[in-house]
Amino acid sequence: AEFGPGLAVECRRGQGASASWLRDLETRQAPEIRAELQDLAETDAAMAAGRSERQLPPESCPSAYSKVLGLLRDLESSGRWPGTSASRSRLIIRGGAEGGTREGGSFSLGQVKPGMKGPRANEAFPELVQAVFELERAIGPPGREPSGMATINRHAAFTPHTDAGAGKGQSTSLIVGLGTYSGGQLVVEGQASDIRHRPLEFDGWRRRHWTRPFEGERFSIVWFTPA
Repeated sequence: AEFGPGLAVECRRGQGASASWLRDLETRQAPEIRAELQDLAETDAAMAAGRSERQLPPESCPSAYSKVLGLLRDLESSGRWPGTSASRSRLIIRGGAEGGTREGGSFSLGQVKPGMKGPRANEAFPELVQAVFELERAIGPPGREPSGMATINRHAAFTPHTDAGAGKGQSTSLIVGLGTYSGGQLVVEGQASDIRHRPLEFDGWRRRHWTRPFEGERFSIVWFTPA
């Protein structure tokens, strides 16, 4: 059989694409995967040990966070913490802290889209809804538009993931950690950040992120606006 010049060009294009893919795999994807696996291994080790050697920080809470933290603690102790959706449960490591003595959980507040019914938690916890969005206005960076939604996480260690709706124009997320805990940094594409009382904006819709192992009482809030 004879092969024309067109087929030869296509072969060269295919070889070039393969080489480009291999370079990307070696220089970007492989290091990211190694970092994720290392964090997951550390999480597994911390869970298996049953406790970590981390020193918990002293009980302290900046005034801006005190109301929300008090409401979250009251909600947890009341036994009324809402259930976690099946899709979100798959991302949470069972027994997110203290060797599995606390169960991770997550639920949402706010307005999904104009005209759509909001989460049930809006009606169940109106004081928390108001306080959570007031907190965003107090700690958000200058110029940040108020978010429409917030996700509330309790003792939740998340595996590497991107948020639902990736690439569809959702707003940049804002996250902050509350409570008395150590560890628990947010990792975004291999870059770890301490978020305890330190709000951080990140693109959760396009960039993989996860939670490092932690010890103690850890809540986090993520604000965003759906497309």
